[in-house]
Amino acid sequence: MGKGKRIAVITLSAAVLAVAAAAVAIPLLVDVDRYRPAVIRELEEATGKRVAIGHLGLSIFPRLAIRVNDLALGNPPGFPKGDFLRARQIAVVVDAGALLHHRVVIERLEVDRPELTFLQDTRGRWNFENAPAPKARTKEPEGGSVPFTLGVISRINVEKLDVSAANLLESGRPGPFYFQGRDVSAELEDNDLARFAGSSPAAALHHEGLGEEPGLAFAAPPGPASAGHGTLKASTLQFGSLEATSVETKVRLFPKQVYLDGLTFNLYEGRGSGNLAFDFAGRNPHYRAQARIGGVDVAKMLETFPTARGKMTGKMGGNIKLEGLVTHSSDPLAGIEGTGDVDVKDGRMPSLQLKKNLMTLARLGSLGAASGDPSSFSSISADLNIANGRIASRKITVLGNGVAADGVGSMSLAGAGSLDYQGVAKLASRQAGVSNLLSAIAGAQESNGQLSFPFTIGGTLDNPAFALRSGGASVRAGAIQQLINGQAGGANSTQGQTSNPLGALSGLFKKKKPNP
Repeated sequence: MGKGKRIAVITLSAAVLAVAAAAVAIPLLVDVDRYRPAVIRELEEATGKRVAIGHLGLSIFPRLAIRVNDLALGNPPGFPKGDFLRARQIAVVVDAGALLHHRVVIERLEVDRPELTFLQDTRGRWNFENAPAPKARTKEPEGGSVPFTLGVISRINVEKLDVSAANLLESGRPGPFYFQGRDVSAELEDNDLARFAGSSPAAALHHEGLGEEPGLAFAAPPGPASAGHGTLKASTLQFGSLEATSVETKVRLFPKQVYLDGLTFNLYEGRGSGNLAFDFAGRNPHYRAQARIGGVDVAKMLETFPTARGKMTGKMGGNIKLEGLVTHSSDPLAGIEGTGDVDVKDGRMPSLQLKKNLMTLARLGSLGAASGDPSSFSSISADLNIANGRIASRKITVLGNGVAADGVGSMSLAGAGSLDYQGVAKLASRQAGVSNLLSAIAGAQESNGQLSFPFTIGGTLDNPAFALRSGGASVRAGAIQQLINGQAGGANSTQGQTSNPLGALSGLFKKKKPNP
């Protein structure tokens, strides 16, 4: 190695050692922890919340940063004892020039494993709202004054965040969490945390653009300036009973509002995309959502609803738009309005077994397929209209093994869940004599080689009640209907529904043994 190269290597090595020595020595020589009381005081005055900090440290590599260990922001007065925010460590990247003049100007925050618990009281006030305490300094705290700004922070990186939200009950205790996020990471830019958490009311969710197809971003609300924007990823997001995984989205913050644009997620072995917006300004949080889903395992999704567990299987896809308020109710549909359409393929409805109710008729006259799982279907498609605690459909189409049905009606999920549906089921007809008799008895109509049976489905989700609607008005039909019901009476008896005419009808066709 030449002399010049050796000098260059020695010089470079010395520089590296000097930097390394400075990186170690400066944090040891500069005791930033002596400013901890001042920082706590400034934070408490800026947020109106109790603040606790375990320790302050300094690092200069790779960036000049103040390390805040074990930070806790307590709930404000009027909320249960506890912390709104807890963080194991926050790296506060600061402006070096301002620090030399004894001012802390925050340029960037890197937050590791924070925990956020959002609570809203019965008046609509949130525990994250800033209510600055009056400045009444009576004594300069140890460490002196270190003014700093909580203005716009260029960048905030968050790793492994756990977040949850609940409302306070009248007793003052937190209710069940209606939203939870686990293992959340976010990269946010141009953040004005004071604006987002301000106590002034925010405008209502902006409605412009919400009628567009899912996948289009919500329009920005008019008036308020943005309080931040960026990207977010989450291992799990849970809304009420529904859980989405592998979530990725763009995020925009406004005063007490959060917009999630271009949201993608996994949902019970299926996939979804759409947009979601929250408004925290009112007494109850308001949300609006659009989503397109496909390949969702219906059985696994219904496992989260006790009243619907085990009621259906299959793979579901469709589009849905929802809007509502977060309310304290055991009814999953309380406060929700929405529209959409869904399609479920290759599934079963064990508790209903529509085909089983018609199978006796099929066996009597070789009317279409008479074997196979009576609860199975190849597809069910329906439009949805959610309002007043019910899911209503104006057109439902069921395609099964040897049976098809069209219907309308509605259902509720509160309590045992009530059903109110009516429709027409169709079976193939190949024996004219039997078809004519069934037409008279069960109200069926024959057309193009098919028998159409009008029916109703009532009862509850656990105990659905299937009934054929008698359509005949003749004296003969009335008399046979009475025989089916096991009633005595004349030919002028009133026609009505029968909850199980098929078993009795089958008995009429059984061969009787001759008398000995």
